[in-house]
Parts: sequence; structure tokens; C-alpha cells
Amino acid sequence: MTVREATKDETANRQPVRYGGDAGGTERPLGRSILRGLKCRCPACGEGRLFRAFLKPVDTCANCGADMHHHRSDDLPPYLVIVVIGHVALGGFMMTDMVWDMSPWAHLAIWAPLTVLSALLTIQPIKGGVIGLQWALKMHGFGGERDDVDPGRGGPPE
Repeated sequence: MTVREATKDETANRQPVRYGGDAGGTERPLGRSILRGLKCRCPACGEGRLFRAFLKPVDTCANCGADMHHHRSDDLPPYLVIVVIGHVALGGFMMTDMVWDMSPWAHLAIWAPLTVLSALLTIQPIKGGVIGLQWALKMHGFGGERDDVDPGRGGPPE
């Protein structure tokens, strides 16, 4: 057998990497889980509330009892909000600047509050969507593995 044939055999036998393995056994559709998270509902059942405060998720779902304390949605939601709102606000600013000749202070008075308000209105649903994504992919303890081991570092989290 040549090296090329051995490489083809290894490639054909590879399995895709999946987070969380087969623990839990329940079906977790990605789109449905993210959509439920965007609605600030439990990604498992779609009924229970996901947040107990503005950005504080519940530890367990009041409806189905699913554990939600595993999530690690620290930095991704603000980055997504910055990307989405930044593009929308900048596009709106540029379009209004092309249509009306306004002073920079008028633009600041219009676009700064709109940007802050839209960021505050979208951060919670986006964080819920990220938690739904992590739940669907069985990441960070949602798949039933131990929560005290950080797989990225190979040991307990600091």
C-alpha cells in the first residue's frame, strides 16, 4: 500500500469532532435552540425564562429543570452587538449625511443615543442566542461532562 492510499483510508475513516459526545441523548437542533435563546427562553423547552435579571441567566429552567449554569457567554455577545449595531449605525449616519447637511453636533445628538439604546435592546437576546448555541452544541458542560475541567487548558479552571 502506498502512502497516498493510506492517507485516503485515514481520511475516509475520520469522524467529525462533536462537542459533548452523545451524552443526554436528546435531539438538540441548532437553529431552534438559537431561536429560543434569541426569544430569551430556555433552549431546551422553549417555555421557561432564560434570564432572572437583565444579563444574569437562571441556574436552572423553572419549566423543564435544565441546567443553565454551564454557559460561558462572556465576550461573544458584546462583540456581536458591536458588529451588528456598528454597521447599522454607521450606515444610517452615512445615509443621513448624504441626504441632509447637518452639523456634527446634530449627528451626535441623533446617533449616539440611538446607538446606545439599540445596543441595550439587543444585548440580552444575543446573549440568549449564544447560550442556545452552546446548549445545542453541548459545549461547556451542557453535554453532561464534568464542569470543573477546562478542556482548553487540560485542567481545572483558574
